[in-house]
Parts: sequence; structure tokens; C-alpha cells
Amino acid sequence: MIRRNFIKFLGITTAGTLLPQISQSSTFSTIKNKQKMQKSIPDREYFWKLLYKISEPVLRNMSNGELQKNMTVELSPSWDGRDMKVTYMECFGRLMAGLAPWLTLPDDNTEEGKCRRQLKEWALKSYAHSVDPQSPDYLLWRKEGQPLVDSAYFSNALMRAPQQLWEPLDSVTKARIVSELKQLRRVKPPITNWLLFAAMNEAFLLSIGEEYDSEKIDYALKKMNEWYVGDGWHSDGDKFHMDFYNSYVMHPMMLEVMEVLVKNGKAEKSAYELTLKRIQRYTEHLERMISPEGTYPPIGRSLTYRTAVFQPLALLAWRKQLPTKLTEGQVRSALKAVHKSIFNNSSNFTSDGYLTIGFAGHQPTLGDWYSNNGSMYITSESFLMLGLPASDTFWTAPEEAWTAKKAFRNETFNKDYYVNF
Repeated sequence: MIRRNFIKFLGITTAGTLLPQISQSSTFSTIKNKQKMQKSIPDREYFWKLLYKISEPVLRNMSNGELQKNMTVELSPSWDGRDMKVTYMECFGRLMAGLAPWLTLPDDNTEEGKCRRQLKEWALKSYAHSVDPQSPDYLLWRKEGQPLVDSAYFSNALMRAPQQLWEPLDSVTKARIVSELKQLRRVKPPITNWLLFAAMNEAFLLSIGEEYDSEKIDYALKKMNEWYVGDGWHSDGDKFHMDFYNSYVMHPMMLEVMEVLVKNGKAEKSAYELTLKRIQRYTEHLERMISPEGTYPPIGRSLTYRTAVFQPLALLAWRKQLPTKLTEGQVRSALKAVHKSIFNNSSNFTSDGYLTIGFAGHQPTLGDWYSNNGSMYITSESFLMLGLPASDTFWTAPEEAWTAKKAFRNETFNKDYYVNF
């Protein structure tokens, strides 16, 4: 009851949208007026309240060691039979990777600040449960190969918010995390994007001064560069696949792993700069894929990862590294339109607030053989720009039409040419 009242206080519906409270006696004109008020809600408020909606059931329960007890689990109809407890590892690891930047902002007494502080407190307790073998929410670290994937998101979150999520942890929890990440070297990744999951864990270990396996990092980056097919795109292995794994894994993880290497004197800055230029080019393509209505092409595998498609845009916005052809106003406006097109459907969530399998709603048949609803929490990666304070120009820049919107309104927009780097 407390949680429901708090969510009501925030003004969040089960769809994560911000809707007016309308009584049965409301007139049509009153409804129309309140709909106009809804449109005036600040962009930042829309994003943080939606991310809170996604995060709250997971972290509230896990902070009490009750996620595995209370989470509504959904498996794809084509589920391959692996231990379903991978669901909780996927849920927590992926959620934290997208949530971490928002938690880096300082505490304050605003409505947003209070919610953010609560999530941070829950997250720290959840990290302790995640590696405590005596906890009911000890994650599935030592069975199956899948934990390698989600451990990389788990450690990526710690890299993105070290002062807020890593440093406050007690020494026992830190030692347990290091031990769990190192024992995952038992998993031999297939020669695909999985190489970057191993590389991310090793980069995190390097970042905290732990012993790390440089060969895993070097091999992953070598293969990714071999698989670069041009104009900002990589193949995932020897054959090119038309999907969004460049967004889900390859570009963001390459950039952040390279950054750790350069910072620790293990790679040349020029290699990092090339990686940055390529992800910047890729984000130009992503922005152009957003239609005037805020929809985008439902292409390829793992389509149910929803707005995680736009992780690179959110990442570069947070890092103030957007390409010069993309203004902050157009990127913010495009991202808001995309999130509305996906999350305006209430069936994205179960009745108790957990994500469902689907694309723009509950569409379980879209799930892949490896899909569970814990996998869906990678959608949090499209909220990385919340790591910028409300005063940042990303939030204060005037709203601006994005490329496709300009194009179909017969307005001037940038031409597009391939690049040779």
C-alpha cells in the first residue's frame, strides 16, 4: 500500500507515463485541459519518473533480499530450458548499468533528489545481497554461461558510478564481487559480441587496481576492429547481422573499455579517439531512424530490449560527446518521442510493476530463446543522460525537431554521407 501511494504521489501510471487524475464527473473540456497540462511536463521529469517506475520494484525488493521471492517471472515461449534464475542476474545487472549515471548526482531535497537517494540506498543493499551466498537474493554466478553477459552490465554500473556504488560498499562485499567476477573466467565466450563481456569485467578489475587478464581485453578489441565493416557499423562475428547489437553491446562497451585502458596507460589515446569517432557516426544513423512520430524500425534479434537501441545516443549525451551534427535539443526531443511511443502502452508492465516481454507492449512471442523479462531491463540504458544535472544545457536547450521530423515537414536538415574511418 505504501508503494502504491508513493507511485500515485509521483503521478506515474502503470505505463510509466504521466497522466492527470480524472474523476468520473470530469467534463470533456476538463479532460482536454488536463491533456494540455500533460504535454507541458518537463522532459527531465518525464524521464526520471519513468526510470523510477522501472527501477523501484526491483531495488525495493532486492534491498530486502526478496527479489527472487516476489518478482513476477516471464519466460519466452521458446525458452531453451536453462536455469530460470538467470532472470534475476539479468534484471539487476542490466538495470544498474542504465541507472548508475543518475545516481552520480548529489543528494538534494527535491522530489527527484529524494527518489534518487532512495534508489541509491536500495542499490547498495542489493549489491551486498547479490554476492552473499547466505542471501535469498544471491545471484546465479556459478552456473550456466549467461552470467558472464550480465556480470558485464553489473560491473559496468560500478565503473559508471564508482564513488556512489563501489566505494561505499563494505570490504566483504567488495571482495566477494571481485571473486565472482574472476571465477567467471570459467566461461569461454563464443567468438561474438560476448568477447566484450569478458573484456568489461577485466577492465573493471583494472580500474580498481585488481589483477586483470589483459589478453581477454586485447583479444576482444582486436576482433571488434576486425569486424568493423565501415560507416560506424560492426558485424557480430564474420557475418553482418542487421540488428541493434552495435547499440546493446559493441559500441558502448568498446568505448568504455578503451577509456579505462587509456587512463591506466595500457592503450594509445589515438585508439580511443577512433573508437569515439565510430560511435559518433553510428549515433547519427540512430537519430535518423527515429520517425517524425517517434517510432523506429523493429529490426533484428532481441527486439524486446526496447529503447536500449538508443543507448549510444544517451551515452554520448551524458558524456557531452554527441557529434557536431546532432544538437542536444533535437536528441532530447527525439529520445522523449521514442520513449513515449514504446512506454505509453500499459502492458509493458505487470500489475505489480515488473517489465514484460515485448516491444511496444506485452508481446511474448517476440521473445527469443534466451529471453526472460529480466532481460528487458537493458532498456534502462536509454536513460544515461539523467546523469547530467537539471541545469545542464542538454535539459535547458530549446526543444528541436529531429532529422526525420524536419525532413517530412520540408524543413532544412543535414545531408548524410558515409565516412571512411
